Amino acid sequence: MSAELLHDPDAYAKLLRRVHEAVLSGAPAPQPPRSVISASWDRSLAADVDPDGKLPPLVYDADELDDVRQAHPLASVLPLLRQNLVSIADDAEHIMIVTDADGHILWREGASGVCHDADRVLLTEGVRWSEDVIGTNAMGTVLATGEPVQVYSAEHLVRMYHTWTCAAAPVRHPETGALLGAIDVSGPLRTVHPAMLALVSASASLAEGQLKAQLAVRDERVRRSHMPHLHALRGEPGALLSTSGRVLATESCGPLPDAVPVTGSNVALPDGRVGTLEPLPEGYLLRLGRTSRAVSRPRLGLTFLSDSAPVVTVDGREIPITLRHAEILTVLAMHPHGMSADRLALELYGDDGNPVTVRAEIHRLRSQLGAEVVRTRPYRLAADIDADFLRVSAALRDGDVDAVLSAFDGPLLADSEAPAVRDERESLIALVRRAVLDSGDARALWRFWETSCGADDVEVVERLCRALPMGDPRRRIAAAHHARLAAAP
Repeated sequence: MSAELLHDPDAYAKLLRRVHEAVLSGAPAPQPPRSVISASWDRSLAADVDPDGKLPPLVYDADELDDVRQAHPLASVLPLLRQNLVSIADDAEHIMIVTDADGHILWREGASGVCHDADRVLLTEGVRWSEDVIGTNAMGTVLATGEPVQVYSAEHLVRMYHTWTCAAAPVRHPETGALLGAIDVSGPLRTVHPAMLALVSASASLAEGQLKAQLAVRDERVRRSHMPHLHALRGEPGALLSTSGRVLATESCGPLPDAVPVTGSNVALPDGRVGTLEPLPEGYLLRLGRTSRAVSRPRLGLTFLSDSAPVVTVDGREIPITLRHAEILTVLAMHPHGMSADRLALELYGDDGNPVTVRAEIHRLRSQLGAEVVRTRPYRLAADIDADFLRVSAALRDGDVDAVLSAFDGPLLADSEAPAVRDERESLIALVRRAVLDSGDARALWRFWETSCGADDVEVVERLCRALPMGDPRRRIAAAHHARLAAAP
């Protein structure tokens, strides 16, 4: 906002009227209009808007307006906008206005006196206020440029509105980025305030945030209700899509773009694969089929059962990794169908977990390993995983003690305090220990004793001493260690 406006609003309004008259008449102006205003005047005049023109057109009557409002996405955030803007607008002798993307005023609320004045110039519901019909105004200019703007006095092209000031900001769809409409606060010149544009912009951001949260809830509901369709593919490549084609979940289909075109029954992907779409309530099932071109998945190696630092490889190439990222990979590997940010935060941090922190860590991890390895919506690993802790779990289920000890070289991420990792670490140690003791096999007992998990386990050492034959040199080593353990306080 201009310093001249804040210092002396009346004098600045008179200056703007002189600028307006000079520019429209072609005479030299005392100063040029702001660039955003000049560009808007040019667009408005090119659309044959008359600066001395009539009132804007009424498009929706009261009966039609109710249906239009109910169908509009901004209806769901109207309580938030009322909470943030209407009470302030009332006190400051302003009105709050919400338009659709075409400039139709859908809602108008605020100070009754200002509403009465607005009625006289058709600044009211059902009327269209786009630049091409009524010239430069905050709502129309926002919809033309996609940027917040404040328009004061004679910056309006049409002279009838020179006694008004208005500030507006755009609201965009969280899924497509398309303009949904504009939020505006308007009032008489004497009520101009330097914070009004910032307030409107902040309210628009809050509205977008609420729309994004509503979208996330809807995505999770669609995933939960439609996952059986994905599982029913029984290993066939496929994906769940939103109504706009965003990928919500995948099955055995390799990398996919974040969104898939849903304009027909057949889909051609950028990598040459072809699939078919099956409509579902609130989305689609994408079938790629085994006849599609084979897609090689990345190979992700996780060596986390050790007292040493965790080792991660992608297609055989070792990637430096932090403990936190190793924890995330552990939890995602344990949940192949994926997890939400909230669930992942709980598994990593407990009740104090913050999904915002998780999203930031996932972003860094994707930068390191590649977006084709770590996928979103939900968070999951889209790779062929070779994880030592998963091999141990599988071997335990099969009762194969040799396979267990081939993969087990120590505790799972020994330094981790993440609840899910800690629970899995303790469970694996207990299960491996039990399997080794139940086997009674000297070779198995020795291999477990060599790890940090078994080295000071008195029962393991006692069993080992009994299992090793008298002439085996390892028996003397085990016996000496047992004696040290027995002597320890």
